[in-house]
Amino acid sequence: MGIASVNGINVSFDDVGTGDNVLVLVHGHPFDRSMWNPQLAASRQWGWRAIAPDLRGYGDSSIVPGKTTLDVFAGDIAALLDHLGVSEIVIGGLSMGGQIVMEFCRLYPQRVRGLILAATFPRAETEEGKYDRRTMADLLILEGMEEYAEKTLPKMLAPRSITTLPEVASKVLSMMRAAKPPGAAAALRGRAERRAYEETLASLNIPALIVVGAEDAFTTRADAEGMRDLLKGSELIWLEGVGHMPNLEDEASFNAALERFLGRLPL
Repeated sequence: MGIASVNGINVSFDDVGTGDNVLVLVHGHPFDRSMWNPQLAASRQWGWRAIAPDLRGYGDSSIVPGKTTLDVFAGDIAALLDHLGVSEIVIGGLSMGGQIVMEFCRLYPQRVRGLILAATFPRAETEEGKYDRRTMADLLILEGMEEYAEKTLPKMLAPRSITTLPEVASKVLSMMRAAKPPGAAAALRGRAERRAYEETLASLNIPALIVVGAEDAFTTRADAEGMRDLLKGSELIWLEGVGHMPNLEDEASFNAALERFLGRLPL
């Protein structure tokens, strides 16, 4: 584990492998960088350097209360890369992490040579969604993460995954329980204000991989196909029997798709 002081906070991160080909993986809410452990282990075998940070407010990074908008998360990633002397990257994210990645592409398109979007979508938040996120943020501060984690697990994982992959269910539940309420609430408030990213995706002319589970409670088939159509020359992997955590629920298929994608990129 590394720790970098950037933008007035400490960012904890894993950095495995070596070389000029760098993959950055951004976790979702309310998780931490350890959700990418299977992909970090595999990337070393593929000859790639892989970096997975804890976003501010999560994991071992600084807990910042209030409101954290997606541009702040993206700026922290850019500052971490500057700290590490990394210029160009392939960047991927899941759920909120995917939306942070889209914001990173909007702000720093010159740094991105490839894009991975998992279990996410580019739509701006609705008025109802804004209210729900702000209400949930207040509730997390009042009640903590325990009840939220229990209620949210069936939305994060497909029923089959909960039954047949108890270690994955336990991992996802433990990450949610361990999240710090002030940091998670700040992210919810900031995410309520997110912009639409369809225009950003349409402007990109880079290789892209989209991975979505057929039983995802948040990302629809229409969302997945819409991103595919916006991103020129992108590939969509649709995983049957998989929910909102495809990298953990079907690690083999996710890693195989990721390895193929990285292997096709121009060096």
